[in-house]
Amino acid sequence: MKAILTDIEGTTSSISFVKDVLFPYARRALPGFVKARGQEPAVRRWLDEVATGLGGMCQDAMVVEVLQGWIDEDRKHTALKALQGMIWADGYRSGEFHSHFYPDAVEALRRWHADGTAIHVYSSGSVPAQRMLFAHSDAGDLTGLVSGWYDTTSGPKREAGSYRAIAGEIGLPAGDILFLSDVVAELDAARDAGLATTLLDRREDYPTARTEAEWNGHPRVESFADIPPYGSRASRR
Repeated sequence: MKAILTDIEGTTSSISFVKDVLFPYARRALPGFVKARGQEPAVRRWLDEVATGLGGMCQDAMVVEVLQGWIDEDRKHTALKALQGMIWADGYRSGEFHSHFYPDAVEALRRWHADGTAIHVYSSGSVPAQRMLFAHSDAGDLTGLVSGWYDTTSGPKREAGSYRAIAGEIGLPAGDILFLSDVVAELDAARDAGLATTLLDRREDYPTARTEAEWNGHPRVESFADIPPYGSRASRR
């Protein structure tokens, strides 16, 4: 493989960090954030997009309630992800928390980067949120390892067209890119687009191992340490 494209939640980082730290923090901070910064153009843009989707002019208080409901649902809405990213940035800068990374993921990312394998990130979280997460990790600033960042503005993660578009932006044939994720439906879409794939099936995030049928033909590993050097295709276990 000439490039790695990796998911974050459940892949490089624990699901619990996002669910138990980031989401609750954004939910609590959202009303005050909107009150304090709601007239800033970068914030107003997304609030107005949500209001329009609700059918027209809505008070910010109603928009906040809707956004909090979307957080509870883990809805993959671009406006929500953008606003969450701004709120999380404040939390990182103030030292409220540091992002979690699995040590095996950090080791592999550093090794691939040193070997000249380009690393790209594709997550449902906004690109600014991804950058903040990598910059403020419990292993230090990891942003220098990443060559490209992609979020849902490139398309939904469960649609093959998104991966074709990203491969085009990376500038490599799809078959030269290995996509890593804990979500089989995302891997299915990437495979349909011609990318190589590997399922991360971590016991920390998925205590009950998925069956071979649930892998749906994707190579499966439980750690980045189990992925052969240079991102070549992993063997099934």
